[in-house]
Amino acid sequence: MQQEPSEARAALPRFFTLEMFMFTVAVLSGLVLMWNIVAKDRNVAVLLCAGAIFTLSIVVVIRLLMDPDSVRARQSDAMLKLASQTLACMNDGLNSESAQKICGLLLPSTAAIAVAITDKERILGYAGSEEAQNPAGSYIRTHATHATLADGKMRILFTPEDIGFPKESTSIKAAIIVPLFMGRTVAGTLKFYYRRANHISETQKSIAEGFGQLLSTQMAAAALEEQTKLATSMELKMLQSQINPHFLFNTINTIASFIRTDPEMARTLLREFAVFYRRTLEDSADLILFAREMEQTKRYFTFEVARFGADRVEMDVDVDPRVNDMLIPPFLIQPLVENAVRHAMPSEGKLLISVTAEVDGDDVIVSVSDNGVGMTEEARLNILHPESSTGLGIAVKNVRDRICGHFGPGTHMEVESELGSGTCVRLMLVGGARREYE
Repeated sequence: MQQEPSEARAALPRFFTLEMFMFTVAVLSGLVLMWNIVAKDRNVAVLLCAGAIFTLSIVVVIRLLMDPDSVRARQSDAMLKLASQTLACMNDGLNSESAQKICGLLLPSTAAIAVAITDKERILGYAGSEEAQNPAGSYIRTHATHATLADGKMRILFTPEDIGFPKESTSIKAAIIVPLFMGRTVAGTLKFYYRRANHISETQKSIAEGFGQLLSTQMAAAALEEQTKLATSMELKMLQSQINPHFLFNTINTIASFIRTDPEMARTLLREFAVFYRRTLEDSADLILFAREMEQTKRYFTFEVARFGADRVEMDVDVDPRVNDMLIPPFLIQPLVENAVRHAMPSEGKLLISVTAEVDGDDVIVSVSDNGVGMTEEARLNILHPESSTGLGIAVKNVRDRICGHFGPGTHMEVESELGSGTCVRLMLVGGARREYE
């Protein structure tokens, strides 16, 4: 059975502890073995016993080091740490200082001989081969980079001529160029340079695409943060609840675990990850169609299925077609589904989440229910309390406040739950059936 990413990461300390123990046993038994060999009065029983223990411990150490679960655990942990370090460099956005640090972090983690980050005109950071010839602040010279800035397409280049270098004057022979987006606009590039074309593997492509999207997301988030003084407190909380670092890191960890075992799945998840966060940032202010909200919710749930497995989580959707064209504030359904995954997951069995939307006269009733662990009456009342500001309460209260502000009098939220039997959150949208796209 394939080990889940979260389990693999939790198992990492156990692998290291067992490996260290067996290595210590091997060293000690080896010393005993050598001492018996050189001693004048050899004890045959001790010699045989030490030799057997030494051989067995060496075999176990090699087996642990070669174990696929151990390899995946190390790989996932390394990828997660690298992503965390990269995010930490971008607290103030992407500039020359942060770009240089990020290039230095990414270079030893790939097969590339150089890593570069640019904006639309200049090099922001460069680390690796020919670094002296490409200082920060110098203008972009290669036509492949200009082409990526123009059309926003990722490029995989296998010759110096394709990149824009003279054939004989550079040690760089191949490259991956990934566009960096600010919303829908290309704002720069992330470039990985290679000594040979055959160094560009599917793993290298996945790493490049994944970190390109990660940087794009953080650039967009940093740009939005500059506008928070113009946003209301409710809008700010809504955006912050979507740029969830735990979800971000868990998704990166999940994708990392598939890079070796299932590269095609890793590429699919990366593409969906890119669309998901781009839509998240694009939808932060305006009204959207209910169909778009459901599309984003389903995309989010794809990552949770990849993380936990289809035998642990499932979502069933039943939406009246007449509801699809209803205009709603964004992030109404996905936060409720995310809360169900985070707080209702049973220790055993499958969490089944059901999303329904039906028309009742001029009104629309939307329900998000699950068969999870449920909650006490005290907890149920607490998440709807006006002063609730942490954990489960902030997302539920945020959804309730925004539907009431948009749909007006009579609109309300109902939460039904029983400990051990699941939870149902129901949105009563007054006049929702009349609020269609015109």
